Amino acid sequence: MIEIDNIKKAFDGKTVLNGISATFEKGQTNLIIGTSGTGKSVLLKCIVDLIHPDEGSVFYDGRDFTHATKDQKIDIRREIGMLFQGGALFDSKTVEQNVQFPLDVLTKMTQEEKEERVNFCLNRVGLDNTNTKMPSEISGGMKKRVGIARAIVNNSNYLFCDEPNSGLDPITSIMIDDLISEITHEYNITTVVVTHDMNSVMGMGEKIIYLNEGLKLWEGKSDEIVNSGVKALDEFVFANKVMQQLKR
Repeated sequence: MIEIDNIKKAFDGKTVLNGISATFEKGQTNLIIGTSGTGKSVLLKCIVDLIHPDEGSVFYDGRDFTHATKDQKIDIRREIGMLFQGGALFDSKTVEQNVQFPLDVLTKMTQEEKEERVNFCLNRVGLDNTNTKMPSEISGGMKKRVGIARAIVNNSNYLFCDEPNSGLDPITSIMIDDLISEITHEYNITTVVVTHDMNSVMGMGEKIIYLNEGLKLWEGKSDEIVNSGVKALDEFVFANKVMQQLKR
């Protein structure tokens, strides 16, 4: 479980996050949604401490991450996996080397143990026999799956996904959503996904928080979202439906 309490962040005097509090449940896909520029990615970066909030705290299973010592933060970071937009793979490394990277940095495994774990994770995301391929030799959807394999290779307790469907076609997007959901439940991970894709919201959103202009305006489940009673959220949902129809 991850708890965030009264997170505030401003840049150059402009408030981006204004007192965000929420709980992200273990073994569930927790979604942060909203239009571009509403603070979704900034909140995600505050949760993983890539950006330090001006006020508030983040707790990982009761551990205060925001105000922890350097060593305490390192211990918690060992339990975190990240799937970045575009996959963020190292172009000069093979698929195998990309997935192995967290093990090289964070563990004292032998090379044999690393290879066994890498192969297990590649198999789990359906990428057997891709070990020696370079990122330039695989598709966008495969890159995302490599990114997922890398995110879970260290037996992560917490998985963060920033716009995992960015740049993907609808069919591949559904496959990535399904994979994230399956891994979350299979390994009982606390998963937090930032997205503006309503297909993802309706397909895998077990708990959802909606941000608008730095505020949390709504929190609930996917089957409740169409009856939220929040005007800005209704407009967000409607705009997404129109865009999806135009893409067909």
